[in-house]
Amino acid sequence: MNRRHFLTAALASASVAGLPSISRAAEAAAASPTREFFELRQYHLRRGPMQRVFEDYVRNAAIPAMNRLGIEPVGVFNIATGLDSPSAYVLIPYKSLDQFATVSERLGADEEYRKAGAAFINAPADNPVYARMESSLFAAFAGMPKLEVPKLASGAKAKLFELRIYESHSKQANKKKIEMFNQGEIAIFRRNGLTPVFFGEARIGSRLPNLTYLLAFEDMAAHDKNWSAFGADPEWKALSGKPEYADAAILTNISNVFLRPTAGSQI
Repeated sequence: MNRRHFLTAALASASVAGLPSISRAAEAAAASPTREFFELRQYHLRRGPMQRVFEDYVRNAAIPAMNRLGIEPVGVFNIATGLDSPSAYVLIPYKSLDQFATVSERLGADEEYRKAGAAFINAPADNPVYARMESSLFAAFAGMPKLEVPKLASGAKAKLFELRIYESHSKQANKKKIEMFNQGEIAIFRRNGLTPVFFGEARIGSRLPNLTYLLAFEDMAAHDKNWSAFGADPEWKALSGKPEYADAAILTNISNVFLRPTAGSQI
């Protein structure tokens, strides 16, 4: 089954699995034609020389080939603090579901990509580059419809990223938290130096329903300072004090992992 057929089948059967249907996804895209989709891949790597093979593949084959397809910027990150090290996260923005559904086929038809990525693509079964790869698909929030390359207030380049996942007990609760972000929380983030890269509503992946977002910082000191400023913000206190937005009503779990960009990352 090719990727286009798999995506169609997965979304068409989503109502059984608790995911949005393909018609719902299409309606949402039509209502907000400028909103992007994001794929977040996690490669569980194997320690040793094959880590370099992965890094070379991403830098020299995957990113240039995706850029030729109009897919950019592509972010690549290693775990700074968190579980599952060594792992690499790859963040890929898509302008449409069709672009997402056809990317594997189009990469496979790219001779330059196949040549540059041969060591990764043709890795033998007894010496694989990675143990497994997990992938999630997200739809951008209305309040931040496109991925943004971070521009920190200090002018420094982001060296630390925080990936946060908010799980909910139901899709209704998940939608309520997304509403909270769109109604004001994203703006409060920005005002207090919490620089977002993307906000996404999970459509396909694990730990559903969830929303996931990525923040950029100069370093851990800036991270702690900016989160403290956010927590003390009067507007945030007023927003979070509303009963319909209480964590106990709409969230079941919050998890995070700290990431550092690789040398080849475009974010």
